[in-house]
Amino acid sequence: MDDREIRAALDRHWAASDAGDFEAEHEIYREDAVLDYPQSGERIRGRRDIQSSRAAQPDRKRFSVRRITGAGNLLVTEYVLTYDGRPSYTVSIMEFLDGKVARETQYFGDPFEPGASRAQWVERMP
Repeated sequence: MDDREIRAALDRHWAASDAGDFEAEHEIYREDAVLDYPQSGERIRGRRDIQSSRAAQPDRKRFSVRRITGAGNLLVTEYVLTYDGRPSYTVSIMEFLDGKVARETQYFGDPFEPGASRAQWVERMP
């Protein structure tokens, strides 16, 4: 699978995630995929368990991709994951093997107010 095909698969994955289509969302994963959440210390093994864990979450989720970078077998997606109206800035690192995600690591960051001490050097992002 070349970079263009992997990117198309990622675009389908994030669109399905945003639509709440759990079946299509998880087509990108290998059967033996591993998902890590370092901040909570959780590891989920296997595509079906990853899918089940996400389907069990009671919150309404929305996904807004800001950018996808990388090439070959390693791609990084920066996106805003909104749970019931509350945004979390998220980074997903996906490692591909034979055209499917073998490992994904996700990091989450809550928004915070900008520091007054650096105000003269910054501009507000959209």
